[in-house]
Amino acid sequence: MQLNPPRVDLRPWFLTVADLQAPIVWSRFFGNENPVDIDVGCGRGLFLYNESLAHPERNYLGIEIDFKEGRRTATRLKKRQAENARVLGGDVREAFQRLIAPQSVAVVHVYFPDPWWKAKHRKRRVFTNDFVDQVVEVLQPGGVLSSATDVPEYFEVIQGLMDHDPRFKPLPPPPEKIPEHDMDYLTSFERKARQRGETIGRGRWKLR
Repeated sequence: MQLNPPRVDLRPWFLTVADLQAPIVWSRFFGNENPVDIDVGCGRGLFLYNESLAHPERNYLGIEIDFKEGRRTATRLKKRQAENARVLGGDVREAFQRLIAPQSVAVVHVYFPDPWWKAKHRKRRVFTNDFVDQVVEVLQPGGVLSSATDVPEYFEVIQGLMDHDPRFKPLPPPPEKIPEHDMDYLTSFERKARQRGETIGRGRWKLR
């Protein structure tokens, strides 16, 4: 009988919520004082990988509830020996509540979150009043929440939450750039949606 191979140790590129004590001290976690971006639901890590490579002056933490996907992303980061990108396995709500220090994050990115299509599952969506409250707690003054989705109904929900929250000021959405190759997208979900010709809802909001 063939045994499963031992799991590769991906530390420090992959850690779980249970591995860490609160609060995370970013200067120790990343070894520098650079600003921190959080990628909520980083999935296969296209955004995390590309942005951390393009902006070595910033730190990036992806939070992913699917450990298999998170480890896949961390494997790519380890191969590159990325010093400014990490993946945290676990629920973002728990991470924000227990691990992320107040006013310690520069930007929160939420790209193509799971729409949970069935009405009975809508409560599982990441964008809720409670989540926005958590974002306000972890963002630095003047910090930014950036989001995108290919689900028009979900984008209306996100806009409704953010545009009517007096704690935030809407910013112009980022322009939709022409990709130069198949990896030149925010995420793999964006690539599939745009190749199908679908419209992407994009928004950015600055904490007052």
